[in-house]
Amino acid sequence: MSKSKKVAKKKPAPKKAAPKKVAKKSPAKKSPAKKTAVKKAVKKAAPKKKARKPNAAFMAPLATTAVLADVVGTKPLPRTEIIRSIWVYIKKNKLQDSTNKRMINADAKLKPLFGGKSQVSMFELAGIVNKNVKKS
Repeated sequence: MSKSKKVAKKKPAPKKAAPKKVAKKSPAKKSPAKKTAVKKAVKKAAPKKKARKPNAAFMAPLATTAVLADVVGTKPLPRTEIIRSIWVYIKKNKLQDSTNKRMINADAKLKPLFGGKSQVSMFELAGIVNKNVKKS
């Protein structure tokens, strides 16, 4: 007698069930009591805004050099006031370039302040001020 080889037959994989469609529920209306409770919770969570305090370093009065004093005055001023008064001088004398507003044209008072340049960028102005002030 000959032995026959038994070949195991693979069973086909079972088919996966299609995902069930879930009917969308209409959102339940909240009762008025729940709405006010939610609003109160939101109001409590918001932090109160505090008034900003100015940085003391910006408010410290600075002494100006003689060249800068011709434009802003001799009295010690904070850096913010020095920049503001320079801009007042520029606007008053119409020294801002008409075609390129970023450039400032120098007049007789500003030319020594700008280091002899006839025109500087408004972004260079902070550096120029920094070179012409000292702590008082």
